[in-house]
Amino acid sequence: MKVSIILAAGEGTRMKSKVPKVLHEILGRPMLFYVLNACKNAAIEKNLVVVGHNKKKVKEKFKEESDVNFIEQPMGDNYPYGTGFAVSSAVSEIEDDDTVIILNGDTPLISNSTIDCFLKFHECRGNAMTVLTADIPDPTNYGRIVRDGDANIKAIVEEKDANEKEKLIREINSGIFVFRGSALKYAIKNLNTDNAAGEMYLTDALEVLVRAGEKVGSFKIKDAHEIFGVNSRYELSNASEILRQKINKKYMIDGVTLIDSSSTYIELGAKIEEDVTIYPNTYIDKKSEIKTGCVIYDSKIYNSTIDKDVTIKSSEIEDSTIGQGTKVGPYAHLRPNSHVGKNCKVGNFVEIKNSNVGDGSKMSHLAYIGDADIGRDVNIGCGAIFVNYDGRDKFRSKVGDHAFIGSNSNIVAPLEVEDYGYIAAGSTITKKVLKGQLSLERAEQKNIDGWVLRKGFMK
Repeated sequence: MKVSIILAAGEGTRMKSKVPKVLHEILGRPMLFYVLNACKNAAIEKNLVVVGHNKKKVKEKFKEESDVNFIEQPMGDNYPYGTGFAVSSAVSEIEDDDTVIILNGDTPLISNSTIDCFLKFHECRGNAMTVLTADIPDPTNYGRIVRDGDANIKAIVEEKDANEKEKLIREINSGIFVFRGSALKYAIKNLNTDNAAGEMYLTDALEVLVRAGEKVGSFKIKDAHEIFGVNSRYELSNASEILRQKINKKYMIDGVTLIDSSSTYIELGAKIEEDVTIYPNTYIDKKSEIKTGCVIYDSKIYNSTIDKDVTIKSSEIEDSTIGQGTKVGPYAHLRPNSHVGKNCKVGNFVEIKNSNVGDGSKMSHLAYIGDADIGRDVNIGCGAIFVNYDGRDKFRSKVGDHAFIGSNSNIVAPLEVEDYGYIAAGSTITKKVLKGQLSLERAEQKNIDGWVLRKGFMK
C-alpha cells in the first residue's frame, strides 16, 4: 500500500500568528490542503497527518475529509521533538511492505506528478530509503546532501551541524522521503538526539540504514519551487504567487484568455470553459463555474454559476446564478441566492438579494431588488426599491411578466404586481396591482407663487 505521513505538528512561530501554520491560506485554501490534494491525485491510498500544536483547529478544518487519518503527536517537555519524533507517532499505522512517503504540511507547491515519479523511482530501484533533493543557489537553513567519492549519498547534515566545507554544498534535502515500511520502522527505533538541537532528526535515518547495509538513494527534482517551505508571511506570499501563476497557466493552456495573469486570482477548483476572457483585478473562487463566451472585467465571483456569453463589469457576485447573454454592471452586487435569467440587464449600482429575475428583464441603474420574484421582460426604473423589511421580519414581493416599475418607486412587501401592471414614477405601492392596471400614489402637487422672492432667495 502507498501511504503518506504529512507532518503538521509544528507551532510555526515565525508566522507570528495564532492560526496554525498549515492552515494559513493560499488562494482560498489552507496550505495543508494542497499537500493532501497532491497525495490523493498521486493515488496514495492512506494519508496520515501528524498534528500537535493547535491540533483541534487543524482537525476541525479537515473534518469532512473522510480519507484523512489524524495522528496526535505527544506533547511536553519530556519529549525530544524533531521530524523523527513526529514520524514515530505514526509508524504503528505502517505495514512492513508499505511504500511510505514523508511530506511536510507547509510545502504547498509539491505536485502529484512529482510524488508519483518519486514513488515509482524508489520502488524500481528497490531502495529502503530515497531522499528528494534539489540544487538551489542559496542553501542556507537547509540540510546538505553529502556524497562519497562514487557520488552515492552517505549523509544529510543539518545547517546547525554542518562544518564550513559542508555549508558550501548546494544540493539540499527537501525534507521529503520515501521508505519501505520495514526500513522506516527500523530507522525510527535507532534514531538518537545527538545533535545541536537535541532533537530526533528523520534525516539521521539515512546513516542508520547505510550502517545496516540497506540500499539508499536520492531523486533530484528539476523544479526546486515544488519543495519551497513556508515559514513566514513573506514566504507565504511567494508561494501564493508561484501557485497562482501555475493555476493561471493551466487555464490559459485550456483556452481561457487572461489579459494580465499577474493580476488575476483564480482559486484551484474553479471551472472555466474555453473562450472566456478575464480582465485584470478579477477574483474567482474555487466553487464558481464560468461558461464559454463570458467576459469578466475587474470583478469578484464567489460560489456562482455564470452561463454562456455573460458580460460582468466591476461587480461582485455571491452564491448566485446568471443566465446566458445577461449583462451585469458596472458596480452591481448580486448577493446570495440571486438568480438572474437570460438576456437581462443588471446595470450600474443595482443590488439584488435572494431574488429571481426572469428572462429579458432590465434594471439599468440604482435599484434594490430584495426578496422578490420578478417575471419576464420587466422594466425596473432608476431608484426603485423593493421594501422587504419591517424592522423585524422579511417579506417577498412578486412582479408578473411585462410589468413596469417606474423610477423612484417603493414596492412595499408583501405585494404582488400582476402581468402588465404599471407603477407610476415616484409612487409608494402597498396594495396589489392587477393585470393591466396603472398604479399611481402621489400627493397633489402645489405651486406657490412668490414664495422664493418672499424668502429672499431671489433678487
